[in-house]
Amino acid sequence: MVIGSDPRGALIALDRFGLGAKPGDLAAAAADPRGFLLEEIRRPNVGRLENASLLPSNVALQALFADQQARRIERERNIVEKTTRISMAEPGAAMAASGPAAPPPNADSRPKPQEPPIDQKLFRAEAMARFEKQASAQAGFVERLVAFWSNHFVVSVAKGQFVRVAAGPFEREAIRPHALGRFADMLAAVESHPAMLFYLDNQRSIGPGSAAGRFAGKGLNENLAREILELHTLGVGGGYSQQDVTALARIITGWSVAEAESEIGEPGSFVFKANWHEPGAPVLLGERYPQTGREQGAAALAAIARHPATATHIATKLTRHFIADAPPKPIVEALAKTFRDTDGELSAVAETLIESDLAWSAPFSKIRTPEEFLVATARATGVLPTDPGQYLNMLKAMGRPLWQPPGPNGYPDTLDALASPEAMKLRLDVAWQIAQRLKNIGHPLSLLDTAAGLAASRETREAVSRAESRPQALAIVLMSPEFQRR
Repeated sequence: MVIGSDPRGALIALDRFGLGAKPGDLAAAAADPRGFLLEEIRRPNVGRLENASLLPSNVALQALFADQQARRIERERNIVEKTTRISMAEPGAAMAASGPAAPPPNADSRPKPQEPPIDQKLFRAEAMARFEKQASAQAGFVERLVAFWSNHFVVSVAKGQFVRVAAGPFEREAIRPHALGRFADMLAAVESHPAMLFYLDNQRSIGPGSAAGRFAGKGLNENLAREILELHTLGVGGGYSQQDVTALARIITGWSVAEAESEIGEPGSFVFKANWHEPGAPVLLGERYPQTGREQGAAALAAIARHPATATHIATKLTRHFIADAPPKPIVEALAKTFRDTDGELSAVAETLIESDLAWSAPFSKIRTPEEFLVATARATGVLPTDPGQYLNMLKAMGRPLWQPPGPNGYPDTLDALASPEAMKLRLDVAWQIAQRLKNIGHPLSLLDTAAGLAASRETREAVSRAESRPQALAIVLMSPEFQRR
């Protein structure tokens, strides 16, 4: 089997950096593995997800608001009808003798099928479009970056219908356009997006000294400000204090979301409520920010994005995600330097990662996340779920439901978190389910060749050959070290 001049490099390109090989990918990448990745990230708009059936966040949220209103009206109507029936059912009424009232003419006694909630419909559409984009990507490096940033700037659908509707648009609008752009632009887009404002409760944060605060006594909410400093930019130990958290929280008061009946702004969109904004010129990280309304917050975010601690924090997380749980210091330093030198140009940071010799020589010490596992399976087999529910249910079964991490720090991707005995048992169960469904994909050893090529060990090949059934052989391929490691 000839797959090119650098088979190991091809495997690294597609597994460590990408989302796994499709048929023919190892051969295509082997001629120039680094060039294979660079070609992908240099394509215009490669990270965007263009799908006419997916709604912008404001339109999706307006659909949610309308659905919620319609359901409220229906509940109220049912209560009125029930109350009326009870009041008419007087003891000893003559109607008891005549039997139950006949149904209205042409009434259909069959119950009408329940319409799925709008948040479920929109969420499933977003999930399927995302999965198809990942499965069809050239190498999947850009999709890995998108997923990394979505797990860095986390929102969770566990918050309720609002975030369930907005999570997909949030990734499409705030993450994808900037995954290979400037970090400062991504930060600004993320922190002002309705999904993030709602998830971390900033839509209700009112400055105590603002007009609304003095009148209604509403309180300051520091959730978003704290996560901006602790998780999104500087990181733990990044040199900020509680005073800085409070200062940033005051700076971004008034950053809110226009609700269904809002008198200002289009429902479902970002709105700056000037009468909620804390007056004054607070000091943040040693710098004073003059009172300029919304621009006060924009200026603060731009400065935090350029802080040296932000460069180090982002470089460390990227290296941990792609290379090793204990990030090699030379790679971290190289990425941080590029981040600082280019004013946070993320395409340059990605190129620096690709150009690092250590990134290509380090051993495979990480394993795929559940999502990466499912995407790699779809890429290798060419079989995508026809129903997004299959994909979503398998992620849930492996303990990683889509866009639903347990907290603002996102899902961990370290080996300890992903390779615990319980996690591997759940992964094996899913691999067996997939193997039983796979039809007409050729011999299981061919699937192993597609995914791993010459890197497939003799032990794995023998285990596949000795399998008692075709599904068992396929499950062995999917659970093999060659398929799981990255």
